Parts: sequence; C-alpha cells; structure tokens
Amino acid sequence: MPRVMGVDIPKEKRIDVALAYLYGVGRNLSGRILTEARVDPAIRAKDLTEDQLTRINSVISQGFKVEGDLKREISSNVKRLIDIGSYRGTRHRRGLPVRGQRTHTNSRTRKGPRRIVGVRKKPASAPAGGAAKTA
Repeated sequence: MPRVMGVDIPKEKRIDVALAYLYGVGRNLSGRILTEARVDPAIRAKDLTEDQLTRINSVISQGFKVEGDLKREISSNVKRLIDIGSYRGTRHRRGLPVRGQRTHTNSRTRKGPRRIVGVRKKPASAPAGGAAKTA
C-alpha cells in the first residue's frame, strides 16, 4: 500500500478517490492536490511512481492541513470555546448539539442512548401456571 502523509491508502482505487482516505481531504481537495502535483487522477494508487508520491506529499505538506495537524487545530478550537465559556463551548462540554438543532426528540447520536427513568417491574404475585382456574 502506498503511504501518503503517514497513512496507508488503498492500492486498488484510483488516486483521486484514495487520497480522500486522508483526514481532511475530500474528493474536491484531492483533485486540486493532483492538479498541483501534475498527477493523472485516473491512475491507480498501486501504479504511482516514487516521484509522483513525493510530489503529492510535498503539495499536501506545503499547502494543506491534514491528519494530526488538522485534528489538533480542531480540538484546540473546541477547547478555546469551552475555556471562554461561550454558548457553543457549554454545548460541547455537556455533549449536546452545538448548531441549534432541537433536542426534545432528536439528537440521539450526540446525547447517547436513552436513559429510562422511573420504570419498575411488576411484582410476581400469582404463579405462572394460573392456579385460580374454575371448573
């Protein structure tokens, strides 16, 4: 598997699709990277030469934040929002939706599984066989 920016990309896929496996790189950005690096987007990742891989790596490292740098920047932005006590920061801290979505019925992904409150089992008073039958 070819390695781009420390990440193994799938070798059987076209390079424009395979670059989207990097965190922070989508299909559109991968096309821009390949244009800058002068690499044909239709070529398979396994058919790349060392020169082409070097050009792709240099274009990404010079112009774009991907993988660890991008994750670090995003987490520092969220930490800053939490530290200054903004509304968005409090939503992040409490694990609720940040961008104004309703929470009465939706947002199960963000809130986690439902916490059931006040449900009790019925006491087992009669035997299961039904002893109170009449003839």
